[in-house]
Amino acid sequence: MLELSKINVFYGGIHALKDLSIKVNQGEIVTLVGSNGAGKTSMLKTISGIVKPKSGTINYLEKHITNCSASEIVKMGIAHVPEGRRVFGNMTVMENLEMGAFIRKDKSEIKEDYEKIFQSFARLKERRNQMAGTLSGGEQQMLAMGRALMLRPKLILLDEPSMGLAPIMVDEIFSIIKEINESGTTVLLVEQNANMALSIAHRAYVIQNGNIALEGKAGDLLKDESVKNTYLGG
Repeated sequence: MLELSKINVFYGGIHALKDLSIKVNQGEIVTLVGSNGAGKTSMLKTISGIVKPKSGTINYLEKHITNCSASEIVKMGIAHVPEGRRVFGNMTVMENLEMGAFIRKDKSEIKEDYEKIFQSFARLKERRNQMAGTLSGGEQQMLAMGRALMLRPKLILLDEPSMGLAPIMVDEIFSIIKEINESGTTVLLVEQNANMALSIAHRAYVIQNGNIALEGKAGDLLKDESVKNTYLGG
């Protein structure tokens, strides 16, 4: 479904991604784990067209999308939930969800999808007329995910969805990620909580200093001693 091949990204003199190659198959949850500054967020921004690579190729559904704009990539069915939620704080929950559907024309089906979002995220239904900026961190994360799902994406990119959340909310968010995948959406998950990420993913990559250091089945990496010692607290 998605393949990055030998991607190189620079920020001025900083070489953020170094010949990075990964593959995501349709229907999978693929997770990328690594420490802060390893290049995880840069990779997602490169896929969604926010950052342009200096070299390398990105193919999505057999199309070459390396030089496509962010708006073109959204129209192809790739939704990006950025680190830090980035909800529209001065707009209501409902208005945020409407923004997620802004490129869609199928009004009756959009209404159906609002109800699906409210079934998955019951708290959002209770707060549909509340300003998004007044929601808790966990509720904002739910809203950011719900807004992305209003696109009806084929592929959803999730950047640190558990960051700053209470443990009970982390469990809820990861349950929802599994539900999203089981309903037919492919998931590429960037996450510092390696234990949780590897427990729900099909496959995983470990990134260090902009390079892929390890890859394999998520269950195998969960048992790998080097991964345990570095990312899972031994």
